[in-house]
Order: sequence, then C-alpha cells, then structure tokens
Amino acid sequence: MRTVLIQTDTAVAADLKPGETATFGRGADDVPVDIVVADRAVSRLAGRIQAVEDYWLISNLSAERTYVVENPEGGGEFVKVPPLRMGMPVPFEFSRVILPAEHGTTGFLVFAPEHVYGMSAVVPGTGATTRGVFPLDRTAKYFLILVALCEARLHDPSSTVVPTVPQLIERLAGHELTRSGVNFHIDYLAGTKLRVKHPDEGGKADWQRAALINLALRFDLVTDADLRLLP
Repeated sequence: MRTVLIQTDTAVAADLKPGETATFGRGADDVPVDIVVADRAVSRLAGRIQAVEDYWLISNLSAERTYVVENPEGGGEFVKVPPLRMGMPVPFEFSRVILPAEHGTTGFLVFAPEHVYGMSAVVPGTGATTRGVFPLDRTAKYFLILVALCEARLHDPSSTVVPTVPQLIERLAGHELTRSGVNFHIDYLAGTKLRVKHPDEGGKADWQRAALINLALRFDLVTDADLRLLP
C-alpha cells in the first residue's frame, strides 16, 4: 500500500494510506489536529492533507492566509494554496508546506510515494524527425557558468540572488576565467543555446543572467546533481 509520510521538526506526525486524511494547525483542547504547528499566528485548524496514490491533496481552511508548497529538490518550484482552496493536487514527491508565522514562516515536510513513469514510446511514421531543443554540452565551460548562476536558487528556491560576473569568477576560481570570457559565455548561452528574450521594455542590466536562471531551472536543464561540477 502506497503511503504519504508527514514529518515535523521533531518526529513523523502522520503516515497516510490512500484515501486517509490528516488535519494540521495550532490545535486546541476543543480543536484537535493530527499535525500540530505550534505558532500563535497559525490557525487552530489551518488545513487538511489527503493521500491519494503517488500524490496528495491539500486544503487551505484559512479564510485569510495563503500557504506555499515548495519542492526543496527542485529549481525554485512551488505552488500557492489560496485561502479556502480545497483539494489542491501537489505534484512533488518531496514537499515543504510553508505557513505564515509570527516570526517569518513555519511548516512541515510531506513525502509522497515515488511517481510512476512510462516507457519511451516509438511512434512509427515517415514525418520529419523531431528537432532537439536546448542542446547543452555538460562538459563545456559555459555549462559550468550556468550551474554557478543557478547555485543559489538550487540551495534555496526563494532566493532572488543573481550572481554578478565578478562573483562568478570568484566562485569558479581555478578555471582561469576573465570578465570578458564570462560575458562571452553568458552571451553565447543567452543568444545561441537557450535563446532567452530581452524584456519588451527596459529591464535591469542583469536581465540575461536572470533569464538564464529562470529558464534553466524551469525546464530542469540544471539540477541539484550538477552542483558537483562546482569547486
């Protein structure tokens, strides 16, 4: 039987089989909850989680607060759960549920079963071969720079850091990179490899680097596994 595991900072709070539910919140003597989130800013009955098969549903029982469910293993992936949103599917195998708290945020972890994937399908036909996209060479120096650009967001999905060229040179010390060399690789990534678009109006000076980070993480062109390439 596939189960959904819910874990707080101190212990496993619930182990749900498909169809089972667990409530979460601050709780009270007359409002018992399965997952206690001990913070005065969290509602006594804040929400509910229901296990399905290889995913789970979250319901926000607050009429005022939005919750966030993020994928700690992803590249900044998260979903918002608006007030009173019921039965929202969560697609991540590993999730952090984040609730507004008295001093910042609080929350808990949810582990869903491993997702099921199919086999690659071979479609017969005589049409033109599907063209490849984002042809990245993971052994090239430009890819190393792309990984260094994405590093902060991979460690913390909420990070807004966009490394500067001097910071990239410092982070990749030992690879004999110069300012003009880093700028060349960034231009090459932006214009040839990933073909990011310039903002229609204005835009900050770091728009290329920011756009590369967003695109690379959105389509998993750079993942946690690639961090091993960095010094």
